[in-house]
Amino acid sequence: MRIVELTEETRKNILENLLKRSPSSYGKFEQVVNGILEDVKMHGDQAVFDYSEKFDKVILNAQNLRVTEEEIEKAYKQVDKELINVIQKAIANIREYHEKQKRYSWFDSKPNGSILGQKITPIEKVGIYVPGGKAAYPSSVLMNVIPASVAGVNRIVMVTPPGRDGNIVSTTAVAAREAGVHEIYKVGGAQAIAALAYGTKSIPKVDKICGPGNIYVALAKKAVYGHVSIDSVAGPSEILVLADETANPRYVAADLLSQAEHDEMASAILVTTSRALAEQVSKEVDDFLQVLSRKEILEKSLQNYGYILIAASMEEAIDTVNEIASEHLEIVTKDPFGTMTRIQNAGAIFLGEYSSEPLGDYFAGPNHILPTNGTAKFFSPLSVDDFVKKSSIISYSREALEKVHKDIEIFAKAEGFTGHANSIAVRFENEKK
Repeated sequence: MRIVELTEETRKNILENLLKRSPSSYGKFEQVVNGILEDVKMHGDQAVFDYSEKFDKVILNAQNLRVTEEEIEKAYKQVDKELINVIQKAIANIREYHEKQKRYSWFDSKPNGSILGQKITPIEKVGIYVPGGKAAYPSSVLMNVIPASVAGVNRIVMVTPPGRDGNIVSTTAVAAREAGVHEIYKVGGAQAIAALAYGTKSIPKVDKICGPGNIYVALAKKAVYGHVSIDSVAGPSEILVLADETANPRYVAADLLSQAEHDEMASAILVTTSRALAEQVSKEVDDFLQVLSRKEILEKSLQNYGYILIAASMEEAIDTVNEIASEHLEIVTKDPFGTMTRIQNAGAIFLGEYSSEPLGDYFAGPNHILPTNGTAKFFSPLSVDDFVKKSSIISYSREALEKVHKDIEIFAKAEGFTGHANSIAVRFENEKK
């Protein structure tokens, strides 16, 4: 990996380079995506079937579009029982973590006759997009579905592209059933997002769409935002390791490569105060590249977006970490918990040398659907909050309103809204007489 002395100029250049990976930088695909969305909006099922034949080389119709119970049972027979057991353990951890995020409606009754509160209501219908083929990740099924289930969503609809044999990935089907998906449809790409956003005869319109996908899926989600809600427009995966001289270079190298192997656009960065560690990590990365299976992807990812940055001080290192605002942040320092208190921007934070990033990807419990491309400065991980709505509750008695009605009328008139003022004043007009 390239080793770079951290300066204001190098930090600026790296940030600019990382931002090139944003889905917003790929506007050349938007026209194609918008055409697909409009076609599905106008022609419903038939457009979905046509695009599935064109892109996925599979013939779909109203009879075979939805995954049947028999197909799910067949999937269970094709998945190793040990993996099913692991999925069930992961579900227990993920559910336990997300149960702690649940909020409840509250009401505050005051002596003056007013009641204020907040009503929490689950979103009624949610669509979950799951990639297919080699990019099928049952772990992402769990991370999308379980918080929706904990929130109390009544209808969880999953879409995922089928293979040329007309079947969806077996591990995806099993994960969906274990996590609590209510219905699954064999459709992927921008056409799947359009079907969820607008509804077709066979696929229901949902209120929110979540889940990762390729650039076409990402741009389709961005385009339908407003017709429905979405979780985010996710960019490529990224990891940042903040380490000092106490870190184990072999562990650090392995962790950097755990994310670089996702795809050629993934980013892996080490920020350290130790040149010796930097050089050791670089050597360990080279050694690992000779034995890991996704060598070609790893090499291109590291060439494009891989860095080892040497900072003059821990303060400078932490400033850089906060500026990059990485999706995954590992802290491997003498006092990782103390260092963590100075971190402002990160999607998920892993503390200590035995808290490797894949622990969060698969098993620990916190959600692995995280803000990317610097959006951790203002976005949070997917959570139960993403699947509920909050309604304000206001109830005033006549006595409570009488004490403040003149204040409200003054405020309304100051803004030029005499209708607003009148709406309050009319309730006390008889008293003026």
